[in-house]
Amino acid sequence: MATLADRSFTPTTGDERFFLRAAIAMAIIVVAGFSLDLATGRSTFHSPPLLHAHAITFMGWVVIYLLQNVFAATGRMELHRPLGWIGTAWIGAMIVLGFLVTIAMVRRGDVPFFFKPLQFLVFDPVIILTFAGLTWAAVIMRRRTDWHRRLHYCGMSLLLGPAFGRLLPMPFLIPWAYETVVAACLIFPLIGIWADVRRSGRIHPAWRWGIATIVGSLLLTEALTYGPVGGALYRAATNGSPGAQVPPLQFPALPPGL
Repeated sequence: MATLADRSFTPTTGDERFFLRAAIAMAIIVVAGFSLDLATGRSTFHSPPLLHAHAITFMGWVVIYLLQNVFAATGRMELHRPLGWIGTAWIGAMIVLGFLVTIAMVRRGDVPFFFKPLQFLVFDPVIILTFAGLTWAAVIMRRRTDWHRRLHYCGMSLLLGPAFGRLLPMPFLIPWAYETVVAACLIFPLIGIWADVRRSGRIHPAWRWGIATIVGSLLLTEALTYGPVGGALYRAATNGSPGAQVPPLQFPALPPGL
């Protein structure tokens, strides 16, 4: 999302078009992933209210991101800037709901079978916080539009993880399902690099920072999952719940029929 850009911002042909097309492609991936979940019966509208609030908030971000790129591409900065401030605050609700849903699923012992429960407990919050960090960094860099757009784009790329997780053949990716999803998220920044090189012959340094941050989040997740901190987090999160009886570093049993 290219929010809160400098008042002297002038749309650049090609650059604007690329980010708008990428935003549309990202939105399509999100809709496709969650629509497939509904179509196959893996998800239902009868889910608990917390999951509905989570879904509405995160889908709302996708809409904000897409609209911001539309406004930037069409020069409608009188709409772009105020929506940018709304989006900046919106992230706070995403963090809270993301944490609550993750903890609720782990406490119920209801983690997807292709993730280890402790790994799931760690990587969901890490992804959300990394997304927030990239996005807020983009807001801080709003007067440098080139950095601003690319950092927002990298943050949104990482947020595609749940959608990719619904589109990829996750049961066949065990035990590397999480790592494969992160690799899929990196496709968009790599496309961004290709577009920059094709257009200007150079790689913008924002891509290096964005990709390094995403890879860093993966390494942090691995370190926490297989270190003493992860075990302590799991015990604290599941204390007094059915999830406390679930081995934190074992994959759950496969569903019937698989």
